[in-house]
Amino acid sequence: MTTTESTTVSQALPAAVEVHDVHKWYGTHRVLDGVDLTVRPGEVTVILGPSGSGKSTLLRVINHLEKPEIGYVSLNGELIGVRRHGKRSEMGVPPAEGWGRLKELSERAILAQRSRIGFVFQNFNLFPHLTVLDNVAAAPVATGLLRKPEAQELARSLLSRVGLGDKTTAYPRQLSGGQQQRVAIARALALRPGVILFDEPTSALDPELVGEVLAVIKDLATSGTTLVIVTHEIAFAREVADRIVFLDEGRIVEQGPPSEVLDNPQHERTREFLSKVL
Repeated sequence: MTTTESTTVSQALPAAVEVHDVHKWYGTHRVLDGVDLTVRPGEVTVILGPSGSGKSTLLRVINHLEKPEIGYVSLNGELIGVRRHGKRSEMGVPPAEGWGRLKELSERAILAQRSRIGFVFQNFNLFPHLTVLDNVAAAPVATGLLRKPEAQELARSLLSRVGLGDKTTAYPRQLSGGQQQRVAIARALALRPGVILFDEPTSALDPELVGEVLAVIKDLATSGTTLVIVTHEIAFAREVADRIVFLDEGRIVEQGPPSEVLDNPQHERTREFLSKVL
């Protein structure tokens, strides 16, 4: 990447993410059961676990696509999706404890917060009627971050970064799945988020296309960007993660460096899961 490109596509400062005692139900089914998680700035956290363990729901709670019934999420100390309401003394707790009542923010305020949290979905979620360039440039224009010419310049730089500089005029239907996912990553980067969430970014890809997407994420992992990645790619997790979090039945049952969790798991459920996927 040239110096000019580096300046153009510079990220916001890496963000810290805190998930505090989060509970989430769908009807009578408890999907998240008291999740506590802290992601330090610049850290790459990989979330593993069996299907139905709550991994994708946890990501969606982090950027308030899903609202927790109990608990909260903060980004660099700022509550996401809610604000404190009322005095803590009204809750009968000392000032140093609890958060008082939490009140939902307006949709506009929530959208503004989400612009600081990039999200890469399993199924790309590109706009089929827009070119690749306009897919990437749309969000910075819509949020008022950049004017259209500046956003398009940024989009070109980001598309070059993910190896798609020659596809600016193409439409999503003209791209392979791997190329579409790389466009989705460029789109997430366009808002210069403090953290990027990846929800099984290779699960919808044919096996021969997985590598090209993982290579882009590896590049991000070495750039100091805060990443939270849900994946079943164990070898990839071992290579990029600073920390592995194992989630089972909505609870974090084990977490630590890859060398500990993957090579010497302490919890029976972690050992059982890894024995099936390694």
